[in-house]
Amino acid sequence: MKFIRDIYAAGQTTDQPVISLEFFPPKTEEGDCVLFEKQLPALLATRPDFCSVTYGAGGSTRDKTLMIVDRLQREHGLTTLAHLTCVNHTRDEVRSLLEKIRALGCKNILALRGDPPGGGEFKATPGGFEYSAELVKFIGELGDFSVGVAGFPEGHIACHSGKHADWQHLKEKVEAGADFVVTQLFFNNADYFEFRDYLTQKLGVSVPIVPGIVAIVSATQIVKFTQMCGAKIPPALRTKLEEIGTDDDAALKFGIEYATRQCQELLQAGVPGLHFYTLNKAHSTVEVVKNLGLA
Repeated sequence: MKFIRDIYAAGQTTDQPVISLEFFPPKTEEGDCVLFEKQLPALLATRPDFCSVTYGAGGSTRDKTLMIVDRLQREHGLTTLAHLTCVNHTRDEVRSLLEKIRALGCKNILALRGDPPGGGEFKATPGGFEYSAELVKFIGELGDFSVGVAGFPEGHIACHSGKHADWQHLKEKVEAGADFVVTQLFFNNADYFEFRDYLTQKLGVSVPIVPGIVAIVSATQIVKFTQMCGAKIPPALRTKLEEIGTDDDAALKFGIEYATRQCQELLQAGVPGLHFYTLNKAHSTVEVVKNLGLA
């Protein structure tokens, strides 16, 4: 398996955008079968450079996350990025988890502060980490991992001091040893460009800053989703979603068109790659990558 920092470095030398896909651990064995037997084979048409597996609130999917990481690498030869959070973990527990991840042959970690189970305000676990920058530094001290972190083009929903304060915290994560940044989903590319330019030109961040993209599959679902994560829906997009309403077929078609246009503009602006939040479904992501001529 490759280090993801090396994958982005290689992409910069060839001017080829790095394509990455994100999955979440299904809740049932049936969901596992659908992911591995139906959705994943279709998604392989995108020729992803790596895949990413999320980590439930409070570490609730820890074992399932590692199982999926193992299967993606062992059965499909895919370089995989394992998510790891600070929530409900002491330093010793994180060290033990990293040893398990290393034993699976996984070389890449997305270091996150994470969300408390059931929502609410984050509180550091005694003997654990208060900030994700501390987790990044800890992982780096153990060595043998490429570490990524999350970035928020519109500012983190829990950062009440504003987006510039949040972006300063991101710089601290990079200084602690992060190799790349993957952003939360967004629908207005202007937010990403402002975020990228502030980090690179004002804060001196030089690691890849990778836009996170989701193709809308349901108008009602995406409204709820953005409310939870703090991403904004631009007025024109909101009007279109209101017109679509509960017509999920229309939402699926429009979502592919919108994401394609969004990605085309991002690629023209020289982004290092595209990170697709697949929602464990193949169709939309595959169609967008095909539309871009990258499949």
